[in-house]
Amino acid sequence: MRVQSIILGLAALASGHTIFQKVSVNGVDQGQLKGVRAPDSDYPIQNVNDAAFACNKDLKHTDSTVISVPAGAKVGAWWGHVIGGAQTANDPDHPIAKSHKGPIIVYLAKVDNAATAQSTGLKWFKVAEDGLSNGQWGVDKMIANNGWHYFNMPTCLAPGDYLMRVELIALHGAQVNGQAQFYMECSQVRITGSGTNSGSNFVSFPGAYKASDPGILVNIYDNSGNPYMGGKEYKVPGPPVLTC
Repeated sequence: MRVQSIILGLAALASGHTIFQKVSVNGVDQGQLKGVRAPDSDYPIQNVNDAAFACNKDLKHTDSTVISVPAGAKVGAWWGHVIGGAQTANDPDHPIAKSHKGPIIVYLAKVDNAATAQSTGLKWFKVAEDGLSNGQWGVDKMIANNGWHYFNMPTCLAPGDYLMRVELIALHGAQVNGQAQFYMECSQVRITGSGTNSGSNFVSFPGAYKASDPGILVNIYDNSGNPYMGGKEYKVPGPPVLTC
């Protein structure tokens, strides 16, 4: 059964991809591709040292929108199989193939102007992560929410412009080195409020991850082929989440 599950997961590689392409703030949808830098391609990056690992490559959809986000707000990141959402009517792989289990992680990087900032050379810090808890992956919850992944922006964040990097790691083939799939895009946000924390435990992209990290090179299947770690703990890669 475990081998069969792995084969089925690998068979989904060609059709089960996804793109982060929309933001909501306290339940208000900010609009398709508004303030989000996205490619047309829904293919992942699999090399953690790829030069475009911060915000993805071949970006075709960009604009000057900077989304206002109060510190402490409930923020949503919406994922779709292709730009616009479903690829076909009743698309079984929208927002992503159900086989693509894994975490969803959110990073910020402080910038002078989010609309124009380049994504290279920035100091990133983690503000949210949803790995495996109570028998559900972060991806499972996103699928159940029709593509929306929600998190709370830290209340203590200092106001100003940031790039917000939202990342999904698909682990269905991650028992083989180099086969974890990384999906990421960046959005342009302006944090408001009276916080004073501009981040900690900074990392660089590329550079934050190694291909051998336990949350990247990992067999998520148990002996029956169930993709929920067989009762073992899953360690989300990267630094700890910012605490206020």
